[in-house]
Amino acid sequence: MTAPDTAPPAAADTAPDTAPDIALDVRDLRAGYDASDVLEGICLQVARDERVGLFGPNGHGKSTLLNTISRVIRPRAGRVAFMGEEIGQLPAQTIVARGLVHVPQANRLFPDMQILETLELSAYTPRARAAKDETLDRVLQLFPRLAERRRQACKTLSGGERQMLSIGVGLMSAPRMLMLDEPTLGLSPKLKDELAEAIAAISATGIPLLLVEQDIAFTLSLVDRMYLIDHGAISREVGRSGGVDHQEIMEMYFGTGEGA
Repeated sequence: MTAPDTAPPAAADTAPDTAPDIALDVRDLRAGYDASDVLEGICLQVARDERVGLFGPNGHGKSTLLNTISRVIRPRAGRVAFMGEEIGQLPAQTIVARGLVHVPQANRLFPDMQILETLELSAYTPRARAAKDETLDRVLQLFPRLAERRRQACKTLSGGERQMLSIGVGLMSAPRMLMLDEPTLGLSPKLKDELAEAIAAISATGIPLLLVEQDIAFTLSLVDRMYLIDHGAISREVGRSGGVDHQEIMEMYFGTGEGA
């Protein structure tokens, strides 16, 4: 299902007033399915050197937010700017070409395609094709399991390996920013640790990150700030530099804190 064909606000056609150090600037974003809104005017920012996490109860809009930013879902109102450029009304493929890459849930891969073929075909934009060989080497170094199995079909991979491949596909698109939706879903603790190391290595290259993740400990190991999303709106913003710890996050998450 997609959102109704609603005209965007007039302001979307004007250049956003975004600071030069901001990678992603979301303002008053509304979106949903059929006649119902899921996002209730969300505002957030991610700096060019920043890693930001989104957490909150299931079904409260986290995945819908990423899908709307990447234009899988059409926004009903609000503005999205990426690297200072308004992108809220651009097609999804154009947003990827600009360098904003979304790795969704559920390992959406072609089961009978080889791993190496999947990675190579993912470098389809002009920016990505120009650096395809270099990026491929980097992906295979980040995920040695994929290098070992490069000639295997995607359907032969374990859940953790498919998640690694999904992130590798995202990297092959030459991201200037990466959005990850529930990368640890269904993974063992060992595989979570491996994935956290790989994501940290990706972030260390200067790629800003927006991460949706239910595993709070995993998120805290990777991000600089976190937004609590509750009923389609941001109800709290917390930052590790301010001393927010795991216990405080859990109290907020399960309804005993201010953000519940």
